[in-house]
Amino acid sequence: RSILLILLNIPLALVGGVVALWITGQNLSVPSSVGFIALLGIALENAMVLVTYLHQLTRDGVPVDEASVRGACLRLRPVLMTALTTALGLIPLLFSSGTGSEVQRPLATVVTGGLVTSTLLTLLVLPAFYKWFRPPVEQDTGT
Repeated sequence: RSILLILLNIPLALVGGVVALWITGQNLSVPSSVGFIALLGIALENAMVLVTYLHQLTRDGVPVDEASVRGACLRLRPVLMTALTTALGLIPLLFSSGTGSEVQRPLATVVTGGLVTSTLLTLLVLPAFYKWFRPPVEQDTGT
C-alpha cells in the first residue's frame, strides 16, 4: 500500500513535465524522455522521504491526521532542497543558446516543470491520501 502511495507521485510529476513542454512549444524527443526518467527518480525520492516519515510518526503513536500535517511541515525543507538544487542547476540549460542547446533545453524543461508540480503536490496530495493508503496499525496485545 505504501508503494502505491509513493507511485501516485508519478502522474503528479508527469503532468508538470508535459505542461512545461506544451507551454514552451517543444516536442517530445529523446532528450525530453531522458528528462522524464530523471524527473521520475527525483519525484519518487521525494515521495519516499515524506511517506517514510509519515510511517514513523504513526508508529510513534501520532494520530493519522496530525501525522499528515506534521509530516508535511517537517519534511518541507528536505523536499524543497532536493527540488530547488535540481531546478537551480538546470536554469543555465533552460536559457542556453549555444551549440547543443537544442538537446539540453527539452531535458531541463521537463525536469524543471515536473519538479514544480511534483513538489507542490507531494506536500499537499500525499499527506491527504496517506489516511487511505497507510499500513494497518499493529495492535499491542499486551502479552
